[in-house]
Amino acid sequence: MMTWKTAGFARHDGAPRFARAGLRWCSLVLGAALLSGCTSGPGAHPDDPLEPYNRSMARFNDGVDEAVLKPVATAYKDAVPSPVRTGVNNFFGNLGDVWSFVNNVLQLRPEEALSSLVRFNVNTVFGLGGVLDIASEMGVERNRQDFGLTLGRWGVPTGPYLVLPLLGPSTVRDTLAMPVDRQGNLVGQFDSVSARNSLYALRLVDTRAGLLGAGAVLESAALDKYSFTRDVFLQLRAQSAERPGARDGDGGDDNDGMLPPEPEADR
Repeated sequence: MMTWKTAGFARHDGAPRFARAGLRWCSLVLGAALLSGCTSGPGAHPDDPLEPYNRSMARFNDGVDEAVLKPVATAYKDAVPSPVRTGVNNFFGNLGDVWSFVNNVLQLRPEEALSSLVRFNVNTVFGLGGVLDIASEMGVERNRQDFGLTLGRWGVPTGPYLVLPLLGPSTVRDTLAMPVDRQGNLVGQFDSVSARNSLYALRLVDTRAGLLGAGAVLESAALDKYSFTRDVFLQLRAQSAERPGARDGDGGDDNDGMLPPEPEADR
């Protein structure tokens, strides 16, 4: 029977070893990025001094996406009815509310922490384990947070923009926070290795399927896909770190930096 160990977000299969491996992996990625990005010229984007490395990694990720992820996500979207896909998305979002609650507490955001806790309890009990998003229907907003944003709350700078192998857009700060976020991910707390891997794969495919329409918009609207993706990512992270407003604190529209919604007919 599948169970998870939530106390301390630790498992009996050597979780600290995974954390150390994650830190080593992050160090290797950062080292490679710094070595390959040190040739950036004076005209480089101020948040993207590693642009040469990032562009090459983005091309690699795009190749993997075109060959594997996009076809699988397209087949998933064509084969699975929309209500089922919505339920899958709600389920993973509900698990994420637990880690958001922890990070909202660490950031001393009591209202957001309470919202995350209420969302998880309501959706788990009354929403069939999170498949139904009852809390949103009640007007309880989701406040997504992670450890990278928690570090930012306490003054740790984002560092340069960084494109990770297979994982895509990130920053140096968010990359260093990834081992902690991994330990806080309830999907990783299932004892069964096969169950964990299946859930990871399902979440990846479901996430990619949700971006199919946005990808089509991006391909048609952006003159430089890399720059557009970078700017959108940094804008959204800035909005998540310090609401309301973006990085420059101009109190912009909540939709600033976001792709247009996917047409209803394509959902």
